Amino acid sequence: MNIATENKTIDTYVSFIKATPEAIWEALILPEWSVQYGYAPINEYDLRPGGTYRALATEEMKQNPTCPDVLCDGEVLEVEPNVRLVQTWRMLMMPDLEAEGFTRLAYEIQPVRGGVTKLTITHDLTDAPSLRAVVSGDYLEHGGGGGWNEIISGLKTLLETGNPLPSLSGPEGE
Repeated sequence: MNIATENKTIDTYVSFIKATPEAIWEALILPEWSVQYGYAPINEYDLRPGGTYRALATEEMKQNPTCPDVLCDGEVLEVEPNVRLVQTWRMLMMPDLEAEGFTRLAYEIQPVRGGVTKLTITHDLTDAPSLRAVVSGDYLEHGGGGGWNEIISGLKTLLETGNPLPSLSGPEGE
C-alpha cells in the first residue's frame, strides 16, 4: 500500500511468513542472516534508542570500485525485540540518495496463526523521491534491484526453505 499526499509519502509492504517472530527478528538484525537475502549487506545494529544502524558492504561488493564501505546508515528510535523496530534510514550508495537525508523505517512483527507471522515494513519516504524510486523497485527493468519487495521475498524464501532466493539484481538475475 502506498500513501502519497501533498505532504507525506509512506510506502507499506506486508508479507506473511511461515516462521516465528523470533526467527524474523533475527533475520532482520543479525549479520549472519542479512548476508543471505535481498542485497546481502552486513547489518550492524546497536539495539537501543539512540543506537546506530549501518549496512556494510561485503568483500564481494567492494570489488566494485564505486561501492562505499557503508551502504546505509541510521539511528535506532524504538526497539521491542521480536515485535517492533523503528529507525532512521539513509542510503549512501549515490550522492543524490545521500542528499535526500534520513527517512523513517519501521518493522512490525505480529504472530498470526499456525506458525505464520505477519511482517509489515512501513517506510516514510516524504521528501525522498529518488530513494522512493529505488526502494519501490522502479529500476528493476533497468538493471536495478527490486527494492523492498525483493528484500522481503528473499527473507521469506530463506526462512521458509532454508535456501536463499537468487538475486534479481546481481549477475544471476541478468
